[in-house]
Amino acid sequence: MNNFKFKNPTELIFGQGMIKELPKRVPAGVPVLVTFGGGSVRHNGVYEAVKEALSGYNMVEFWGIESNPKIETLRRAVALGKEHNCQFVLAVGGGSVIDGSKLIAAAIPYDGDPWDLVLKGYSRDTILPLGTVLTIPATGSEMNSGAVISREETKEKLVFRGNFPVFSVLDPEVTFSLPPYQIACGLADSFVHVMEQYMTTPGQSRLMDRWAESVLLTIIEIAPLIRQKPHDYDLMADFMLSATMALNGFIALGVTQDWATHMIGHEITALTGLTHGHTLAIILPGTLRVQGHDHKRDKMLQYAERVWHITAGSEEERIDEAIRRTEEFFREIGLKTRLEEMHIGTNVTDEVERRFVERGVAYGEALDVDGPMARRILEACQ
Repeated sequence: MNNFKFKNPTELIFGQGMIKELPKRVPAGVPVLVTFGGGSVRHNGVYEAVKEALSGYNMVEFWGIESNPKIETLRRAVALGKEHNCQFVLAVGGGSVIDGSKLIAAAIPYDGDPWDLVLKGYSRDTILPLGTVLTIPATGSEMNSGAVISREETKEKLVFRGNFPVFSVLDPEVTFSLPPYQIACGLADSFVHVMEQYMTTPGQSRLMDRWAESVLLTIIEIAPLIRQKPHDYDLMADFMLSATMALNGFIALGVTQDWATHMIGHEITALTGLTHGHTLAIILPGTLRVQGHDHKRDKMLQYAERVWHITAGSEEERIDEAIRRTEEFFREIGLKTRLEEMHIGTNVTDEVERRFVERGVAYGEALDVDGPMARRILEACQ
């Protein structure tokens, strides 16, 4: 196991009706910037619950943070927060709203363009505190410091390391109104988050391996049940907490990480607009087809046995069967798993390779996913 330092300061406030806890966590007597997405919270009761909980607070509302939050939108939110001298940010929504709000909280005290902070970082001495009310399980942003911000004019999608939320409210009941496609993308996102931390160097930590496998097994078990009973509280509670645990740092202690699938997926989203979780359901099987018989071989065999219970056949056959079952899992939850099915052609592959080469980047635990390797993976996704 590698050396590590770990701290996660986010307080989880989990369960039915816990939005009522907001007055105990949000500071009174200061303007609070409350950020929202496209308006679904007006229809599922979340908006009214937040308004009731914060009755008497000086709430400044900003609406319209889109999926894959755009810097062009976030600049307007920052300007509103500056105008009202907001001292706290409360994000009410899914991962995109929370991601965007992390940048907003950093940019309100900043004098320059918020995009500068995406490129160069921010000062922890000046950033505003952030709280969240999660409505869509998927990204894990409610309990980590990461964010992904898009820039429309250049078709870029970059990672921003923001602040951890001070607290996050997770009420599984708010997920009952989510459409099946959004649930499927959230399940895929959570599954691949775990795989990016698990499908790496073998033999690093028995505890991290089994912790990661427990999240994978939970997602595999509950996914078909959720499709049958999307209003089952206990199922959605397991989903919500699995998504949080998949990316709050707890399964990554002392182990190497990959993230190549995510970085390729970000480019696909930036270039085509395909939902992030869906890109991962396409790219992960391609990544495993290209690398699963190579340096990921030993971990693939472990994954095949422990997660998919595959013990018969040669090593090659077991690896191939694990990849097949992984792809089939994504298809069974309602996602297409090939680029051609989504009408994404070789021009996108060419551009992803060009961007990787131009930036001089290489991802993966072996740092071998450069431009040409990204092309191989995308070609394996056709």
